[in-house]
Amino acid sequence: MLESGFNTRVEEVMPTQTSARRKRSKINISDTIKVLTELYGPVPEEPRLDPSHELVFTILSQHTSDTNSGRAFTNLMKTFGSLENVAKAPVEDIHSAISGGGLAKIKAPRIKNVLNMILTLNQNSLDLTFLREMPLEEAKSWLKQLPGIGPKSAGIVLSFSLGMPAMAVDTHIHRVSKRLGLIGANISADKAHDILESVVNNDEVYPFHFAIITHGRQVCRAQRPLCSDCVLGDICPSHGFFTKVNRTNTKSKPIDSKISKRQIPHAYPTQETSK
Repeated sequence: MLESGFNTRVEEVMPTQTSARRKRSKINISDTIKVLTELYGPVPEEPRLDPSHELVFTILSQHTSDTNSGRAFTNLMKTFGSLENVAKAPVEDIHSAISGGGLAKIKAPRIKNVLNMILTLNQNSLDLTFLREMPLEEAKSWLKQLPGIGPKSAGIVLSFSLGMPAMAVDTHIHRVSKRLGLIGANISADKAHDILESVVNNDEVYPFHFAIITHGRQVCRAQRPLCSDCVLGDICPSHGFFTKVNRTNTKSKPIDSKISKRQIPHAYPTQETSK
């Protein structure tokens, strides 16, 4: 399920529920992370945004590319100088600043509403570092009370900015986790957050996120997954199904060499993204 306010449908090829029942996954998550880390490299260490800036960047990243959301975030901060100024600005001005990032008509009022609600709830402060001191479920609930912030966005802020073991399930993680049998075939993305958090060790939540999302982008794609190139093929319960599908399709694209194997999901806006 995609987070509120957007009517985007992602089409995926998935094995039938019957075949999923027949071949239940016996995948060891720690071993899976290790195998994918050996393939894609260790999780790169990068400076992250503080939680309120991460939250705004997360809103901008919803249903658009990292490049576009990075540019929109950079231009937003260049235009207003601080999030306090963004909170006070007219929606039309915010819209103009983020227009290059996509869905600006939805995201501009959302950003303004979120920032002003934080100010109201947090004694006129945008400092959200207090969330780190809260139990994980309470921290997630605090963020999810903000307009348009669902479990994925809350997970990104808590995991990426504050280093908490919150799972952020995007379309790639949702798809690959179903194909690996880590969640059931009919489990929604919203429900997948809690299920995956319960089976992934706290210290492996972010490595899992990085490894699975990278694998989903490069190999375990929504359409025409590259099963013949998959290092998890021997243990993946969906491998046989997709191998049969791909035998009848000769148009499968190879792994894109232009995609960096160490590309960080939800990438922090760099000088390159601001150009």
